[in-house]
Amino acid sequence: MLHDNETVYIDEVQGSDETGTGTRDAPYKTAVHSLQTKGDSIKILVQKTSEEGYKDISGAALKKAKKRVDDLAKKAKKEEEKRKAEVEKAKLQKEEEERKLEEAKSIVLEQDSTLPQAIKIKIMNSVANRGKRVKVSGWVHRLRTQGKDMKFIVLRDGSGYLQCILTGKLCHTYDALTLSLESTVTIYGVISELPAGKTAPDNHELLADYWEVIHNAPGGDDAFANKLNAEADPSVLYEQRHLVIRGDTASTVLKVRSAIMKAFRDHFDSKGFTEINAPCMVQTQVEGGSTLFEMNYYGEKAYLTQTSQLYLETCLPSLGDVYCISESYRAERSHTRRHLSEYTHLEAEMVFITFDDLLNALEDLICDTISRVLAHEPTRKLIYQLHPDFVPPKRPFLRMDYKDAIQYLKDHDIKKEDGSFYEFGEDIPEAPERAMTDRINQPIFLCRFPAEIKAFYMKRCADDKRVTESVDVLMPGVGEIVGGSMRISNMSELLEGYKREGIDPTPYYWYTDQRKYGTTEHGGFGLGVERFLAWLLHRDTVKECCLYPRFMGRCLP
Repeated sequence: MLHDNETVYIDEVQGSDETGTGTRDAPYKTAVHSLQTKGDSIKILVQKTSEEGYKDISGAALKKAKKRVDDLAKKAKKEEEKRKAEVEKAKLQKEEEERKLEEAKSIVLEQDSTLPQAIKIKIMNSVANRGKRVKVSGWVHRLRTQGKDMKFIVLRDGSGYLQCILTGKLCHTYDALTLSLESTVTIYGVISELPAGKTAPDNHELLADYWEVIHNAPGGDDAFANKLNAEADPSVLYEQRHLVIRGDTASTVLKVRSAIMKAFRDHFDSKGFTEINAPCMVQTQVEGGSTLFEMNYYGEKAYLTQTSQLYLETCLPSLGDVYCISESYRAERSHTRRHLSEYTHLEAEMVFITFDDLLNALEDLICDTISRVLAHEPTRKLIYQLHPDFVPPKRPFLRMDYKDAIQYLKDHDIKKEDGSFYEFGEDIPEAPERAMTDRINQPIFLCRFPAEIKAFYMKRCADDKRVTESVDVLMPGVGEIVGGSMRISNMSELLEGYKREGIDPTPYYWYTDQRKYGTTEHGGFGLGVERFLAWLLHRDTVKECCLYPRFMGRCLP
């Protein structure tokens, strides 16, 4: 309870308007707060410094503080009146919207029986059906209302996008007023080319004469736009990946991916390769035991495959050159932009070849595949939509030996984290490899790695037994996208490779037999499809280049 002439203390240095109570032990900081809290029938003592002590507030200061209190009170009153007015306005708007919605329920659309029968089409066929009355179904990808009598819908059906216009009565129905993004609809009308100066997908639009909702997606807090936004944390986007892929960028990546897979197959088909489907449940390792996903296979130990290479090699005697496109699995505890636990592996094996033949085949695969997808105009547009500065690689690729790469790192002062240089025999990690590749800024065939840092099956060079006939294909912005080598064809060399890596050769009898029954020179490679796409489409991470990325800590959705 306040009393007239209550003494209130103000300490302008150490007082606090937030925690103070106005007593000598807990003073306020300002006279304005004192007057707001205690009223104006108080005695105010002010302390400017501890040496000066508390003194009566001056008349001028008290007058100024009271004026400030009055100003703040008037401002607060105006704000409260404004708030009440806004609340009232919102209430009236809501009532008006509810009234319109209720009225809209009485508006019923009917098809005009005098119009021609509509032809059911996919959006990809819309250009060929201009001028005809068509029926198109899809998802509401974009939605915009213009005035009271016009609504623009960009429809998506997976084959393309089509701008549709609802006018007049079509805009006034309950379904029109409550329509939300990602709702499914069917729209009837005629597609016409746009006049000069206007833009829309395929440069045309459908003027609707009838439409219906198949299913209305939710609005409010559960609306599609509230599920995803540009500022969403990556973890949220991975959780909502099933919705992310409906977006322009993600769906474009998947469309280009499909075209790339077709181009790979067309390339191999043109070269006479046979496609193989190898098992993904195995009992042998290829790329090191630490990256195996172990599983219980009817009481026996088994693994998810790291590569189909060994199985492809067994097909060479019967089928000649072979390839496969399937998933491989690596249990690498790596959170980098280029690592996935499950990735699509394009692998090929060729027989009766030399190391130079292998490099030429790799160069041909990459360049021919790019030529094929760029020759397909719809895919070409999608590629340049995501990567406007893409330049197709030119032949021949730069060919650099591992030992020369070690020297390059030294010459360009690219060091380890501890400040020392990389030496011959050491693996070159991702960061320095990327630094070198990005600086050179062209595709690189990095060749002839030391045997000790490569897999047991790689053939040693005849002129330098320290190194193997091996290659990594490095691309600017991504790094390694392909690894390949000539395979050991000599039985004793292969057995020595098992021994070097501490591998029991017994479970590999079927692979070793290839050196027993008609051995010959052969080689192959494995290409990471997601890395290839990341390079082609200039994506920041391979996680953007597959449907549902799997990496350490992520196996959903």
